[in-house]
Amino acid sequence: MSPCTLIGVLDDAWASLSDTARHRVETASVVIGAKRTLALLDAHLSPEARRIPIDGALSRVPEWVAHARIENRAVVVLATGDPLCHGIGAFLSEKLRGTPAGNFEILPNVSVLQLVCARFHQAWDAVRIASCHARDTGEWTVGAPPSHALYPAMRAIALHRSVFVFTGPENTPTRLARALLCAGYASDEVAFSVACRVQRSDERLFEEMTLDEAVRTLFPEPNVVLVRRGASEGEARGLPIFGFDDSDYLQRAPEKGLITKLEARALALAKMRLSEDSIVWDIGAGAGSVGVEAARLAVRGHVWAIEKNPDDAANARANARRFRVTNYTLCEGKAPDGLDAWPNPDAVFVGGSGGNLSRLISTIFARVNPGGRVVMNFVLLENLATATAALDAAGLRWDLVQLQASRSHPMAGMHRMAAQNPVWILTAFAPEK
Repeated sequence: MSPCTLIGVLDDAWASLSDTARHRVETASVVIGAKRTLALLDAHLSPEARRIPIDGALSRVPEWVAHARIENRAVVVLATGDPLCHGIGAFLSEKLRGTPAGNFEILPNVSVLQLVCARFHQAWDAVRIASCHARDTGEWTVGAPPSHALYPAMRAIALHRSVFVFTGPENTPTRLARALLCAGYASDEVAFSVACRVQRSDERLFEEMTLDEAVRTLFPEPNVVLVRRGASEGEARGLPIFGFDDSDYLQRAPEKGLITKLEARALALAKMRLSEDSIVWDIGAGAGSVGVEAARLAVRGHVWAIEKNPDDAANARANARRFRVTNYTLCEGKAPDGLDAWPNPDAVFVGGSGGNLSRLISTIFARVNPGGRVVMNFVLLENLATATAALDAAGLRWDLVQLQASRSHPMAGMHRMAAQNPVWILTAFAPEK
């Protein structure tokens, strides 16, 4: 059978290829690649070679390769840099595995990641890779969902000090810089470096810009971004994962204040037993304290919150930005309306029900994943009775904790203990499959 080769190419084209790769290109009778890459090597292709552009048709590449091999034609697939570094290599291997066309050769090139890190003197083994080379979903906003094209990059930047980002024509470095400012990052706490038209004669480098500088710059395309994040103000002062003081949150004080106080919040979060990839619902979010702290615990998951009061909803969004929580989406409305658009949860917190408690419990347990937990905080006996009756009627297991906390207060140069309202923390368990 004639050879099939996946070859990595850089923008200096022929000069970037090894002798073996050059021979494969010159002798191929079918050459598959992006129009731009095909044009780079066109002068070196056989005049009889069939050129197949893959732009907008990536899913058909395995079919084209398989067909060429059935016809015993030498086929070359062109990719950028290292095809196994955010390239077509893994996709092609998976689709062709176990077929006669699955035995193909990969000739990688230096990856764009390696080239750019070399330009900026950054050890690439310490860099996290992310991509926003995807469809245009618009500008980033506080509370953007996981479907947003910038979401993978924003979460990578939140979790890692150095992130290499593949950009796209719509999701540009400028848009990414605006997103980071929107998410609460200070302009000068992020070193924003952009490499444009790498390996071309007109290559340009923009090193360690501030975010404000980046949003004012028009970068030549194509380009990639290296984001290096220093210790933020919050991290420098030891910002905790959770356990924030009530006063850390924007809230409707003094007439209402924070509904779920620190002591009740900590116990509720413990009862939810979150993992790092948990999907969490926060029903009746208030100022967002439970949801925001849940998002900081479920760093690879996402929190979906709903709040009917516009002032509380505005505070919740502001608190998400304040603590740079980019895996938190808040909807304004009254549950259970709108919950059908959310993914099934692993854990649910109910801080308010808007008078629909029985219906809400039924809706939640129709959706919660097996083994999930639903935690409900109550201060009114009637709501507690309604909830336990609904759980019993559904045959669900539950347990109850009454939390009575007191806080010290200064008094005449000494201290007294002031009791908070008692809170019932009801935990209900979804059956295991």
